[in-house]
Amino acid sequence: MSSATGRRDDVVPAPRPRPAGVLRALAVFAAVRLTGAVLVAVLDHWAGRPPAQALTHTWDSKWYLSIARHGYDHHWRESAAGLLQTDRAFFPLYPALIRAVSTVLPLSTGQAALLIAWSAALVAAWGVYAVVHRVHGVAVATVTVALWAMLPHSVVLTLAYTEPLFCALSAWSLHALLTHRWLLAGALSGFAGLTRPSGFAVAAAVLAVAVHEAVRHRGRIPATLWAGALLAPAGWAGYVLWVGARTGDLLHGYFTVQAAWNSRIDFGVRTLRFLRGLFLDGGKAGYPLALVIVAAALLLFALLCLDRPPLALLVYTGALVALVVLGSGPFGSKPRFLLPAFPLLIPMARAMVRGWWARRAQVIAVATALGAVSLWYGAYLVVLARQPL
Repeated sequence: MSSATGRRDDVVPAPRPRPAGVLRALAVFAAVRLTGAVLVAVLDHWAGRPPAQALTHTWDSKWYLSIARHGYDHHWRESAAGLLQTDRAFFPLYPALIRAVSTVLPLSTGQAALLIAWSAALVAAWGVYAVVHRVHGVAVATVTVALWAMLPHSVVLTLAYTEPLFCALSAWSLHALLTHRWLLAGALSGFAGLTRPSGFAVAAAVLAVAVHEAVRHRGRIPATLWAGALLAPAGWAGYVLWVGARTGDLLHGYFTVQAAWNSRIDFGVRTLRFLRGLFLDGGKAGYPLALVIVAAALLLFALLCLDRPPLALLVYTGALVALVVLGSGPFGSKPRFLLPAFPLLIPMARAMVRGWWARRAQVIAVATALGAVSLWYGAYLVVLARQPL
């Protein structure tokens, strides 16, 4: 059933996911990602490094572990352009959890980081299943989780990175929106905003739903919805203002810090220059695939829009896609930035479910090939590729 706008916003009285369905989806997810972690360890050993080194000391992981051990302002470096890149660019929730877990349990910071990341990845997969099940049922939800596990950059879900935690908070915030649990949605959005800069996408979804409900009911909405809307951007805004206060420029300090990392909204100017150089001069092996993934994301977002999803999913996914397309970050990292945009996979999952009985062999072949390529490529990215993940 749909609302008057054609979207599935309001009438989401779907049955709760059955435990067997959830466990089946989580088993598939865990099997795929465990295989990916083993491949990373094997390549680490082949490269002459300790088997778990790449899982905890890859690119951004080092910064999070440093913040967990020493706090902020203890780790910086000079960029190729001569700008000072500081650890204030990294949001605080994940390193704070690492510090807390390593203090309470007899674990190193690296082990605590992996424990949090792997636990959060399972919670995230459960959240993805719950959101998609709410709108499209068991089969599409299960296939979406499987596809999400097999994305080339889903290897990040087994590393000491923020993506597992951010995806878990985002997915369950969206689920809370779909089930009209406004305070929970706002609180989870606030924590997502303390995890990654893209936390504003979750807040945008909460605010959009709040405005939609207010207009639809002529302002007569529950106080919990207003409270959730106020909580939603609090984490992101709070950290931005904290960094601004530390730098002496309350409103612009955070954005100056991010600019030193070439991370800002430039409406795709740097991306176009990079693509021009890629087509004229070539580039590292990962860049063409990154281009394919970004292009596929645009196509899948168009298909998602045609499916008229709930407003929360549309705004959340659109904000993440816009951040990737309009942002100036490293092009090789853009597929990772798209990882939380799991609703992009819904059109593909629906097509696979519809074609299952008629073309079962083809569906299995495509899924197997995608999984194999993705797992090996993910391990290559982490261990052997010398480009930002």
